[in-house]
Amino acid sequence: MNQDVIHDRILASLSLAGMGDALGAPTEQWTIDEIAAAFGGLVTRFEQPSEDTFAGANAGKRAEVTDDASQMYYLARALVAAGGRLDQDGWVNCLLDWVNTSPKAGFMGPSTAGIVKALQEGADTASVGVIGRSRRKMTTVGITNGAAMRVAPAGLAHPGHLEAACEQAFVTCLPSHDTDVAVSAACSIAAAVSQALVSPSIDDAVAAAIEGGRIGERLARERARTVAGPSYLARLDLAIDIARKSDDDYAFMRRIERLVGNSVLAAESVPAAVGVLVYAKGDPLRTIALAASMGNDTDSIATMAGAIAGACAGTAGLPQDLLAEFRAVNEPEYGLDALAGGLSAIAWHNLQRQLA
Repeated sequence: MNQDVIHDRILASLSLAGMGDALGAPTEQWTIDEIAAAFGGLVTRFEQPSEDTFAGANAGKRAEVTDDASQMYYLARALVAAGGRLDQDGWVNCLLDWVNTSPKAGFMGPSTAGIVKALQEGADTASVGVIGRSRRKMTTVGITNGAAMRVAPAGLAHPGHLEAACEQAFVTCLPSHDTDVAVSAACSIAAAVSQALVSPSIDDAVAAAIEGGRIGERLARERARTVAGPSYLARLDLAIDIARKSDDDYAFMRRIERLVGNSVLAAESVPAAVGVLVYAKGDPLRTIALAASMGNDTDSIATMAGAIAGACAGTAGLPQDLLAEFRAVNEPEYGLDALAGGLSAIAWHNLQRQLA
């Protein structure tokens, strides 16, 4: 293990997450059958998003990331600028910077949109979604996957240190995703990529995803809020079990869709992403192809699964033709090489301090 290895895995994670996002952009909200018919099977090539997708309606181009990976890259940039310690004010400033400067901000998710509106108007974010004159919020507020889809850099900055990865992830959950299910899901993804940097085993990454989910659930109970509804960890266990017992692509995707879910809800799409990783055995192209083919919130599922698979595989394991096309479209705007360089310096410093 050395800084070059850390750098390579961080670059691969950021790259495959974005590639998954771009691969899933043309199929978002479609059904499994519609995707299979249009692509002749699994999605293994970039296409121009049509107008019936969020990316297409937002003038998205072939191989271009959506709001999902765009937020992730802004978070990475903010973490680098903050020296790896992004506090609450820093994260809110990062989010508002994304809203004000990113062309992808037009289609932000529902939880993020409500909080951004309050921040822009100078309103109390704690009042977003409040029921009547009480302080209780509607259970539909803050339970989506926005925090989890962008959170990978929080884990990449803390290789092998799950608690630290989850602490940084927790900061990025507030104020938009302040629920036990959203925090648990975000910490799960952060912990998985954190572990993948020091141990490229899919089994180790999945174990870290489970542990991260537990840490996140505890952090939310202590410092955020608990809501009625399904448990992220219970859905995660179910998704992993389905993946381990499946041997057919379409039977696997349909079981995930019917039993776990593949929507924007954190308790559905985030377990689905980990399930895809397990079923694909971490193969980078298979991982993002399956995620982009399973319908509904395909770009988010592929972003999250891609971040973990990329960190495990390194750049040499990525599909090089897709990588070249992806970089040609996205590198000029986001500067992934620079982001990976900045994050790897922070990650190496944190790893050395942890081992001292």
